[in-house]
Amino acid sequence: MEAFLFTYHYIMLEFLFGLYLFYGMTLWNLHRADRFWLRLILGFACVLTLTGAASWAYLFWGQNALGRSTIYIALFAATIAHVRLCFDEPFLTILFCCSVAYAAQNLCYKLYLTVVCGAELLRFSGGSFPFDVYSRLFHHGFYVAAALVLYWLFLRRAARLAAICRLDRQMLSLSVVVLLITAILCSVEDVYFARLSTGWENQFEHTALFVLRQAGNLFSVTCCAIVLLLAWRTIEQRELAQEVEYLQHTIRQSQRQYEISRDTIERINIKCHDIKYQIASLAAQGRPLGPDAVYDLEKAISIYDTRIETHNQLLDVLLTEKSLYCEQNGIQLSCMVDGEKLAFLENSDLYCLFGNVIDNALEAVAAVPQRERRIINLVVKARGCMLLIQQDNYFDGTLTFQNGLPLTTKADTSCHGFGLRSIQMIVHKYDGELTAHVDGDVFHLNILFSLSDR
Repeated sequence: MEAFLFTYHYIMLEFLFGLYLFYGMTLWNLHRADRFWLRLILGFACVLTLTGAASWAYLFWGQNALGRSTIYIALFAATIAHVRLCFDEPFLTILFCCSVAYAAQNLCYKLYLTVVCGAELLRFSGGSFPFDVYSRLFHHGFYVAAALVLYWLFLRRAARLAAICRLDRQMLSLSVVVLLITAILCSVEDVYFARLSTGWENQFEHTALFVLRQAGNLFSVTCCAIVLLLAWRTIEQRELAQEVEYLQHTIRQSQRQYEISRDTIERINIKCHDIKYQIASLAAQGRPLGPDAVYDLEKAISIYDTRIETHNQLLDVLLTEKSLYCEQNGIQLSCMVDGEKLAFLENSDLYCLFGNVIDNALEAVAAVPQRERRIINLVVKARGCMLLIQQDNYFDGTLTFQNGLPLTTKADTSCHGFGLRSIQMIVHKYDGELTAHVDGDVFHLNILFSLSDR
């Protein structure tokens, strides 16, 4: 029983401590599933139960390389299942984040062993190092310090981008394979060097064994670093690919915007032409304007009443142009926008964000047959230190959500979905939050930014 408790507390739980520490650093930005905390607690209880079973298995099969590596990989797989239960994300995203966390955990563990072996070698050579007295404190302190360094250098950006990047399957598969091979080699190394130890693990009678152990530790550190570099490369490639998609979408939107602007100008020219000939006709007849003529003139020049003022010049132009398009197509656009509060957004991001929000709404209401339901509402207002952007519109049909965003209802999905992904990328770029939901036949989109650091 004593051996079981030692294995459970000082081997298995410490492995879980390091792994879940890095899980927290790589998973914080993912979309949580419903009843997240309940799933987290119950799932972790199941993982702890499996850890107890793994501790018993470790006593019988943990002294050989195959058994030990199998136990650790099985426990890692159980934690992946737990994470999958807690987050509403694609499995590839879950696997990527968990693999990065496992590689980071293994990297820290091997760095820790490198320091320990160095201390033992120093003591073996006649030096002194007060390691025994503070071993546990040093172990946990080293883990936390190494975790913070890795988080600042790599994991922080990886966690932010993993939530919005579509991952490359081949690069991810390669990373997982390298990680599993590293885990197996680490188990082989730990088992056989434990047999060569005298007394406690990593205490040897010959300097050559210390050197071999250090070489093995550095090899494992290199392998884990390669996994993290592959993960970094995967993120960089997907980020570049999404930027290309973003630019291509922007080009398509610009073309569409040009067509809208051209149609708007043509409409204004036609209205002005109509006004000119109505006035000329009335002047030729030499009679005053009647009620019908006044109504026709008011209707003809009503297009100029669509100008929207938000105290943000770029947004004024964009929303006015969208309003002209809505007036032309029988759509009611209602705007209550405090544009001054949006000054922290770059012009390109501001244009793309609101352009995509309005365009998505226009596409939805255009399919609504009832004219009175072709309504788009847009509100931008500050509440304390938060800026809230709300947009809602009617729609027909049903919407299916994935990762918190609606999927396209079009049959051809090859060129669709960039609008919402562009919105999501911009929102995350400024550390905002994006949510969407449906209430009956009304679609609601909410964006929240913090103004405290602006």
